[in-house]
Amino acid sequence: MSASVDFLGRRFQVGTAADELVRRRTSWAPWAAMAAIGVLQYGFGSLVPALVDRGWSAIDVFWLLALWTVFQAGAGFPVALLRERGRIGPRTAMIAGAVLLPLGPLALAHGSELVALIGYSVLSGTGAGLVYATCAATVAKWYPERHAAKVSLATGAFAYGSVPFAVAFLFAPLSPALTVTAVVIFAIVLAAGVVMVDPPADWWPPHVDPREWLLASRVSAVRQYSPREAMRTGVAPLMYLILFCASAVSLFDVTFLATLGAHMDAAMVMVAVGTGVLLAANGAGRALAIRVSERVGRARTLAWVLATLGLGQLFLASAASTGSVEMLVFATLLAGAGGGAFYPLFASLVREFFGDQNAGTHAAVYSAKAFGGVLGVGVAAAVLPSAGFAPVLLVGCALAVGSAILCAKLRQPGRFLPGLPRPLPSSGRDHRL
Repeated sequence: MSASVDFLGRRFQVGTAADELVRRRTSWAPWAAMAAIGVLQYGFGSLVPALVDRGWSAIDVFWLLALWTVFQAGAGFPVALLRERGRIGPRTAMIAGAVLLPLGPLALAHGSELVALIGYSVLSGTGAGLVYATCAATVAKWYPERHAAKVSLATGAFAYGSVPFAVAFLFAPLSPALTVTAVVIFAIVLAAGVVMVDPPADWWPPHVDPREWLLASRVSAVRQYSPREAMRTGVAPLMYLILFCASAVSLFDVTFLATLGAHMDAAMVMVAVGTGVLLAANGAGRALAIRVSERVGRARTLAWVLATLGLGQLFLASAASTGSVEMLVFATLLAGAGGGAFYPLFASLVREFFGDQNAGTHAAVYSAKAFGGVLGVGVAAAVLPSAGFAPVLLVGCALAVGSAILCAKLRQPGRFLPGLPRPLPSSGRDHRL
């Protein structure tokens, strides 16, 4: 393994052919684990009717997911810090997640509301945060030359991997379906955790010259920012605000779709079709958005994605007002395409703005999802009975479109400040994104 330094002083440890074999052999693990755990978030909306039929309060049921997102998103930052300081490795985090995750579906299947709160919201939510943060960080470390595309594939699996479970939950008996889900999640995450390893620090694949890659890339951070330094720039708080609004709207859609279908008296088959379209588009849209952003810029693509999410809310509101099931299915396509693609775009923007060697910064921005879940799931559940679907969806449209407008203010910090080195221009592209 040989060391290399670029003109900004960043170190690259160029790996060996043996490292490349490890990367290829373990590349399936993060994708499989993400595909397994996504059902705990994206499949929950399909469980709501059955849980309410059991006699649980509808608002209490929705707050279970709201609190799940708090623990799932909130776990990312401490996990990132512990991993960067060498306190835990990916294998430890994944095995801990494999133990915690099945407690969620088992608590929903066989427990009371209090047991579900502890088992699903707290313990399973924390386990999902452990696995999500570990998989995303591990993929980025093994693929520094293609981190955006590879992370988008892994996080996309978090959404579309849940499609079979979410559809099955609409038809299958509650307890057996959740018990099987718990077993599947445990087996897949444990198997992924056993084989998952990190590369050496500052690792770089042997077949790519890091300095040539840097000169050919679109944009790169001027230095490595700590989470505190990133927040002081003013750009990270703006990202936090945008992600808060976007995640609130997206979580509302995936949580309340089945409830909206019941409100419209739609056939269960059509609700299942809409659910499948929403979740599949949510996952597949992530990889597509990254490809588009490689050509037109991350921030511009992010604005388009959020505008699409807002347009989806407008069509959902129309479906809720008119009772058109066809409109509902079409709206789920738009809402799904815009409702997941912003996650990998934010991950890429954070690395390109603040550096790729401090996962804590991304985890700090990603934690905005915790508050997005409180607004988009918990608060929305309290407001819906009196306000109705159409007004709430119009508010969601305003939040998504407002977030899209704010994207115009995203600028890479330090790029034009005196005293900081400037990377060489690449292909005449706009370094402001």
